Amino acid sequence: MTAATATTTELIELTAYGDAANFKLVARTLPPLAAGAVRVRQHVAGVNYVDVYQRIGRYPLPLPAVLGVEGSGVITAVGAGVDASRVGQRVAWSATNGSYAQLVDIAAERAVALPDKVSFEQGGAGLLRSMTAYLLLNHYGRLQPGQTVLVHAAAGGLGLVLTQWAKAMGARVIGTVSSDEKAALAHSRGLDQAINYREQDFVAAAREYTGGRGADIVVDGIGGAHFLRSIEATRSGGMAVTIGSISGEGAPAEALAAAQLRGVLMERPSILSFIKDLAQYRLATAAAMTRLEAGLVIDVAGRLPLAQVAEAHRLLEAGAAQGALLLEMN
Repeated sequence: MTAATATTTELIELTAYGDAANFKLVARTLPPLAAGAVRVRQHVAGVNYVDVYQRIGRYPLPLPAVLGVEGSGVITAVGAGVDASRVGQRVAWSATNGSYAQLVDIAAERAVALPDKVSFEQGGAGLLRSMTAYLLLNHYGRLQPGQTVLVHAAAGGLGLVLTQWAKAMGARVIGTVSSDEKAALAHSRGLDQAINYREQDFVAAAREYTGGRGADIVVDGIGGAHFLRSIEATRSGGMAVTIGSISGEGAPAEALAAAQLRGVLMERPSILSFIKDLAQYRLATAAAMTRLEAGLVIDVAGRLPLAQVAEAHRLLEAGAAQGALLLEMN
C-alpha cells in the first residue's frame, strides 16, 4: 500500500528557543510518503531530557521544529519499496526529532516491530532508555558479573532502566536519590544500595560500599563539578561516563586531567549520534526489545495529552518525575 495523497496531522512546533511556552499545537499537512518510508499513527511519544536540550538551543535544530526522539504506534501506510504487509504493524522508533505528533513519517528501517508482550507505553517510553543502557553498559562499559555500577538519579526514567539492565548482567548497583520514597522505588527495581545525596557524601558512600576501591562504572547525567566527584567515586581502571548536564554545565575542562590522575577512563557518548549508524541502531534496538520482552519494567511517572507538552517539560526539569513521561495522542 502506498500513500498517494496528503494527510493532515496535529503536532507540536517549537517556535523559538527557550521556555516551554514556545511550544505551539498546530495542524500541518504531510506530503505523500517518500519511497522507503512508513507512516505511523502514534499512540504515545516519550519525553526525554534531550528534548529539553533541543528546546533551549543547546542541541539546535532548524526552527520551527518538532521535538521528540521516540514514539510508538501503528503503521498506517508505506512508501514505494516497503513491504505492504507492514501496514497494521505495531512499532516503536527513535530518531533525532519528530515524535511530538499524531502522525509521523519515518524511514521504514527505523520502525522496529513491537513483540506481542511489549506495550505501546513500554516501546514509546522505553526504547531510547533501553538503547542508552545497551550503549553505556554493553558497548562502552563491557560490564561483567560481579562488578559495581553507580547510577545517579536512580529513581529517574533512565536510572531505573540502567539499574534493571545492570542487575540482569549480574552487577551490583549503587544509586543516588533525594528521598526515601525515591529510594524505595529504586530498590523495587533491584537497586542494591541507595545513597541519599542530601544526607550522605556519595563519593564516601560509594567507596565504603566497594571496600575503598570505587565503582567500576559511574553514570553521571548531572554534569559540571558533579562529574569531577563522580570521577572520584570511580575505581582506578574503571569508567566514568557523562551522559548529560542537568546542572546546565557540561563536563568541566579539568575532568580529563582528573580522570587521568586516577587512572579512570572517561567517556562522553551521545546516544543520538550512536544510533544514526543503522548497524548500531539495529544492534541496540534488538538488545532493547529482548530485554523489554523479558520483563524490563518501564516505570511511567505521568501521561499527558499532546497539547500539554509544556507541562511535561516543566515536570522533567523540576526533577518531579519518578520514571518516564509520556505524551498521549488523541
